Amino acid sequence: MSPPEVAGSPGLRSFSRIELGFWLRRHLLVLLEKVKKSRQGPVAGDITAAMTRFQSGVALLMILTACGTPASEDASRPLDELFEEAWEFRLSENPLFATSTGDRRYNDRLPSVTVEDEARRAEYWREMLKRLQSIDRSRLERQDQVNYDIFKLLLEDRIAGFEFQSHLIPILADSGFHIGFARLPKRVPLSSVEDYENYIARLRAFPLYVDQHIELMRRGLEIGFTQPQVILQGYETSILAHIADDASQSVFYEPFEKFPATLAESERQRLASLGEAAVLEAVSPAYRKFLDFFVGEYRPAARTTIGASDWPDGRRYYTHLIEHFTTLPLSADEIHQTGLQEVARIRSEMQEIIAQVGFQGSFDEFLNFLRTDPRFYAKTPDELLRNARDISKRMDAKLPAFFKTLPRLPYGVEPVPDSIAPKYTAGRYVGAPIGSTQPGFYWVNTYALESRPLYALEALTLHEAVPGHHLQNALRQELEGLPHFRRFTGFSAFGEGWGLYSERLGLEAGFYTDPYSNFGRLTYEMWRACRLVVDTGLHAMGWTRQQAMDYLASNTALSLHEIRTETDRYISWPGQALAYKIGELKIRELRRKAESELGAKFDIRAFHDAVLLNGSIPLTVLESQIKAFIQERR
Repeated sequence: MSPPEVAGSPGLRSFSRIELGFWLRRHLLVLLEKVKKSRQGPVAGDITAAMTRFQSGVALLMILTACGTPASEDASRPLDELFEEAWEFRLSENPLFATSTGDRRYNDRLPSVTVEDEARRAEYWREMLKRLQSIDRSRLERQDQVNYDIFKLLLEDRIAGFEFQSHLIPILADSGFHIGFARLPKRVPLSSVEDYENYIARLRAFPLYVDQHIELMRRGLEIGFTQPQVILQGYETSILAHIADDASQSVFYEPFEKFPATLAESERQRLASLGEAAVLEAVSPAYRKFLDFFVGEYRPAARTTIGASDWPDGRRYYTHLIEHFTTLPLSADEIHQTGLQEVARIRSEMQEIIAQVGFQGSFDEFLNFLRTDPRFYAKTPDELLRNARDISKRMDAKLPAFFKTLPRLPYGVEPVPDSIAPKYTAGRYVGAPIGSTQPGFYWVNTYALESRPLYALEALTLHEAVPGHHLQNALRQELEGLPHFRRFTGFSAFGEGWGLYSERLGLEAGFYTDPYSNFGRLTYEMWRACRLVVDTGLHAMGWTRQQAMDYLASNTALSLHEIRTETDRYISWPGQALAYKIGELKIRELRRKAESELGAKFDIRAFHDAVLLNGSIPLTVLESQIKAFIQERR
């Protein structure tokens, strides 16, 4: 039955008990604030009105409780059970993922990734989708409908990924299963004997893990579904770094060089001996086997084309990847045109800065000046890291002016590991596993310092650290009241869109006061706009690798080394480069809408909470959430 209307609170009867609880909490805070202000002057009428609304809400909550459990809550039970079952399946199927969430039950295992395993998982997700669709979505409360929609999207995406056989390519130009495994010593708990034994068990399991990936890659070779040969030159350095004749030279032995104080000396010696044997007998030989396969079999037979459209069923696959990474129903042509328009706009702003600094010469000459003048480059890795840390700390102090809610988890600034630095991007955020003692890390690439311009460092830092990826990801992990899958799901367009939006937010926070740094910000924005043109050009329009590099070189101030590594990343990871600019454009569009409709009621801190405190979500869901935010603020 529907609860009756309560005097003084029109529209409240449409609330569920859960929503009403949040409403009451919000209005109690309003009431307390007005009482506090009353000490500074007479606002009795305001207090009376606030008290009336709060009392009305309490009355309605009592009525709703007396009426019993509504049908919407009954409908949510099978949905919650489905979420929980799927979560447990995901944890058991991917022990590395389970560890990253703080679940220690599978800490002695690695995933099994045979073709049969992948097929079995896909069948499970198909059955899960059928069960989800049997639930009447219309009977669910609004938040459960959002959970339903996001879960459905994830299920459909996993099924499509299997059908397009994405599991047959487990490496990218700057990452891969073997690179991820090398982070294991920093990604697992190591505080007890059991933790160390689990870690050793995983080291011992690595040879089978490598064998399974080799078989996947061989299957890819058979059907022409491989990475392009041209981007794999030099890739073997990421494998060679982990082949050691002396265990003490391996990153995998680091946990045995410094034990927790609670471990007895006898245990330390035993574990160190077991760890050394695991590194020398399992890990190093497995990396050597993968190196032999990669150099002798995979790279020589890899495809000589570069576009996704050249894969089997590649054009349809690229269409899927566009929607996967943008969470919007866009075509390659639409995105390409958007990119061209953004490039033209940003180019105009760049020209204004060139005029501002009084440079006499062409645009290309100015870019060459930025790439070659020593004043724009750090002399040592430490100098580059110090600059990155200084920018991070200055932004930390600005955060309360722009955000109501800040994460508890801190972050550090570290160099990119040497083993992957040559083909790695300028910087990246690496989150901390749940339940670990690790902070998040903003990685700065100190390799080839002549290619790491200081004028771009402010934009890079705001994107990767705060208010970008660290702030967004740490908040997502700390959210409460969401299903597990929501807290541990990342949508690229949301996350990377937020990162690029964060770069621009630096203007409002007082950064980019130096015109060259502002040009660096613009060149980073131009870089993301160019990605829309280059990614669609490479994967849908037949562009060559050189054509893509020339386009980036003529429109951005990125170093030529970085242009090569970035182009190879776009080639190896079709569609991912689209997420940044598409996501940023949507967030900026929604902010303009909120500012326009709310006027003086617009609060930037409240808006940022509305964007971030639902976790990572598709852009279509974000749009509906901001519309609700605008209505509520009215």
